[in-house]
Amino acid sequence: MDDIRSILSKVKTGEVSVDEALLQIKKAPFEDIDYAKIDLHRGVRQGVPEVIYGAGKTAEQIIGIADVMLKNGQTTILITRLSEESAKIVAASHELTYFSQARLGIIGTIPEKNGVGKIVVASGGTSDMPVAEEAALTAEAFGNEVVRLYDVGVAGLHRLLAHLDELMSANVVIAVAGMEGALASVVGGLVDCPVIAVPTSVGYGASFNGLSALLSMLNSCASGVSVVNIDNGFGAGFLASRINHR
Repeated sequence: MDDIRSILSKVKTGEVSVDEALLQIKKAPFEDIDYAKIDLHRGVRQGVPEVIYGAGKTAEQIIGIADVMLKNGQTTILITRLSEESAKIVAASHELTYFSQARLGIIGTIPEKNGVGKIVVASGGTSDMPVAEEAALTAEAFGNEVVRLYDVGVAGLHRLLAHLDELMSANVVIAVAGMEGALASVVGGLVDCPVIAVPTSVGYGASFNGLSALLSMLNSCASGVSVVNIDNGFGAGFLASRINHR
């Protein structure tokens, strides 16, 4: 997006002709490297460049995709569901920061915070932290200020109520919980901002690997609660960032 703004600014000042600018903008919107077609115009269309989903990809494939992104001016590359083994190989080729708990890697620098307000990420229990951290780090990688409130589940409601100031001053809240998934409804009844509920696969047998929490969150009686897929911290962080940049 910044590259295109720069080209258009040069057209305005007469540094570049209209035809020259058109030629630059008409560069292939994607690059085909056989095993992947990297979407180079994702940032132009959506405001955020393409993210690499690491699961199912070899470390060599991840490196190849990252090479193309860097070559085309992407300064921050987010890699989700990245195994520790692959992270070590990628780190040998690129400046990678790896967060093992969230299984997430970042190549390059995290941008300056430019969101409208704060995103609060609240988790029901410590066991929900891997998903919560995926959400928090995703939001930070997209230029948001994030406040973490971990282990504030409904089994000890006073722990959540002790952070009402942070919750009520948030622009978006991400509520991450397994078991029965009640945290999202409680938070939704306390705040005046959008709440993004993330069901996790944490829980005993009848939680059905997160299905119980998912259904509870979908059936929330608190207005303003939306729900992403089970364990989808990335999706919650991405959506929260979009809300926080409007």
